[in-house]
Amino acid sequence: MKNNRKKRAAFEEPSYWQSFSDMMAALLLIFILIIAITLAIYRQKTTDLERTQLELNSARQELELAKEDLDRSKEEIEASNKELADSLAELQEMYDQAALTQEELNAAYQQIQEAQNNLQNSRLELEAAQQELADTKSELQDIVGIRTDIIGELQNRFTNSSMTVDPQTGSITFSSDVLFRYNSSDLTPDSRNTLREIIPLYLDVLLQDNYLPYIAEIIIEGHTDTDGGYESNMTLSFNRANSVAKFCMNPNNGLSEEKIALLQKLLTVNGKSYSNPVYEQDGHTVDMAASRRVEIKFRLKEDEMIERIGEVLNQN
Repeated sequence: MKNNRKKRAAFEEPSYWQSFSDMMAALLLIFILIIAITLAIYRQKTTDLERTQLELNSARQELELAKEDLDRSKEEIEASNKELADSLAELQEMYDQAALTQEELNAAYQQIQEAQNNLQNSRLELEAAQQELADTKSELQDIVGIRTDIIGELQNRFTNSSMTVDPQTGSITFSSDVLFRYNSSDLTPDSRNTLREIIPLYLDVLLQDNYLPYIAEIIIEGHTDTDGGYESNMTLSFNRANSVAKFCMNPNNGLSEEKIALLQKLLTVNGKSYSNPVYEQDGHTVDMAASRRVEIKFRLKEDEMIERIGEVLNQN
């Protein structure tokens, strides 16, 4: 039994030579695999090298062709340079034959430059003048249109009234004999009724939103006849105009408080004494009754421009 056990134990001991051979076989397999991979890489590199060589040969051929083109271009440039040199020689010869000296050429050039500058300045001034004329014409048309519209609407408002609107200026005129007693500036009761009828009709038109931006001034002027002294008539004419102005400012006389506030910013009261009398048809005799009057009129913001344009047109 003991011998059998010893044999069995000896038989079951590990074999180191077998393990070594397995390891060598694995190393050999790895070595073969490495050689195979190396060969594959070598073949790939060889293929890439051959392709690169082909591309290099192609690039070399293209470079040679480009060099040939460059040589031809160089020859053409040399020929062009020769032609240019010949042309310059001809030009120099023509210049040498010219009678003008360098100073004369500079003077002539300077004169031409000055003439061009003057021409340019004249052109700019002409364009500016044309633009200014066009703008002024447009503004003038607008102003004329606004004045026409205002006068037209005033005339429509007073169609059924005894008051007449001046078709040229748009003013209305009250006879002082109707509004005041002799040598007085206090409104009569009858005149107050007349003013309550007329004033709102007139001022409501001027103070409309579509006309108000163009109105520069609303003027109430008093005038007298030529009897008496200038200073006393000045006081009387101003006091009468001021009485009408105070009447307009009273909210009980037809204007709203809003319109009165607008009127306060625009209203001017003047006394003219007898400086502007009304003459009869003969042009020499003063119409005393017509001269005693109170006028209400308006002035547009651009009236000064219209006067200036008229002066310029008259000058031209």
